[in-house]
Formats: sequence, structure tokens, C-alpha cells
Amino acid sequence: MSGFDKVVDSYEAALEGIADEMTIIVGGFGLCGNPQNLIEEVARRGTKRLTAVSNNCGVDGWGLGVLLNNKQISKAISSYVGENKEFERQYLEGELELSLTPQGTLAEKMRAGGAGIPAFYTATGYGTIVAEGKDIREFNGKKYILEESITGDFALVHAKVADRYGNCIYNATAQNFNPAAATAGRITVVEAEEIVEPGTLDPAQIHTPGIYVQRVIQATAEKRIEFRTITET
Repeated sequence: MSGFDKVVDSYEAALEGIADEMTIIVGGFGLCGNPQNLIEEVARRGTKRLTAVSNNCGVDGWGLGVLLNNKQISKAISSYVGENKEFERQYLEGELELSLTPQGTLAEKMRAGGAGIPAFYTATGYGTIVAEGKDIREFNGKKYILEESITGDFALVHAKVADRYGNCIYNATAQNFNPAAATAGRITVVEAEEIVEPGTLDPAQIHTPGIYVQRVIQATAEKRIEFRTITET
């Protein structure tokens, strides 16, 4: 990798520098937009006591569920955990610390972190356990709670297309948390289904500018699909 060219040729190089007790911010929502190859590289390395920031911390055996199965995550900052039985078990048995965060608030925590905004006020969560221990202020007759933004040591992101400079385009709903996560990492690593030469992408279509990205790697993992099942009567 030299100059503006951010493409690396191995997953070992993509996650060089990741270590125990770091915070990783991970894109994805359910089975959509997970940086699966990067997660599997974290699993292969055996990196432990991680704080994982993610919408739903994967599902059983997929996404961040792989790291949960290996007990590599000590704390999760997430908004939805209903699809992961191992997550539930670890939390109820005291093996996993959880900071349950409203979904929009979690997205804004990432976005604000990437924008250099240390905290913000939101009405979401006021009057619930989410507000416990947090500063509360009133604006225009409405109560708001103070939420601190989030940044991470690494951000792991999945893109449909990236160029060699790190400019990224996400496919449809795979945008989910990926654009916000990409801005909030000290080192942001993108696995892309397709890597193209600079100048190929329409600038008006780019979701994440390359200024936020430090490394790009070719994705190879399968893409899983969620199916709706209906009970037969």
C-alpha cells in the first residue's frame, strides 16, 4: 500500500494492529451488510475482551455471533439482540456486559463521533431506564437526555463497491449502519465485493468518502439471506 492506494492483499494486513480490549465499531443489520471476512479474521486472531458497537451483534454463528461464540466480546453496545440465543445466555449469566441503546441514538452516536461531536441531547429514552444517570435538560418545554458519542479503535465495514482510494458505495439496505460506522473508527477497514480503479465511481453516488478509510480488502464471504416463514394452519 502506497500513497493514496489503500488496498491490502490479505486479511492479516487489513487488521494489523488490532489488539485485546479494543473497541470495534461494526456495520451490518441482521444478515445484511455484515463485514463477515473481517469478523472471521478477528476470530482467527483470538483477540479478546473486545467492546463491540453494533446494531444487533450478529445472529447465532454469523456476523458478530462468531465472536460471541468464542467469548471474544466482553461488552456490547447494541440496540437489538433478539435474534441471538448465545447473546441472551451470556448476558443472563453475567458473562457479557450490555449497554442497550435505542437504534436511532446508536446511529447518531456513531455519526456524531465521526463528526467530532462529543455529545448531543435527544428526547429518545427520556422517562425510561435509558435516561438513568444521564444529564437531563429542557428545551422549549420538552425534556432531553445527554448522550455521549462513540468512536472506536477499528471500524469494520462492508461495501458493495470501493475504489483503491477508499471511496465506498453500499448496496440498498446494506447501507444500514455501515456509513456511520465508517466515520467513527480510528482505523476504518472496508471489505468490498468489488474494487475498482479511482475515477470509476460517480462522485455523486459515493456514500463514504475515502478520507474516512484507511484500508480496503476484497470480500469473499457468502451473502446470506433472511427468509420469512409462515406457520401452516
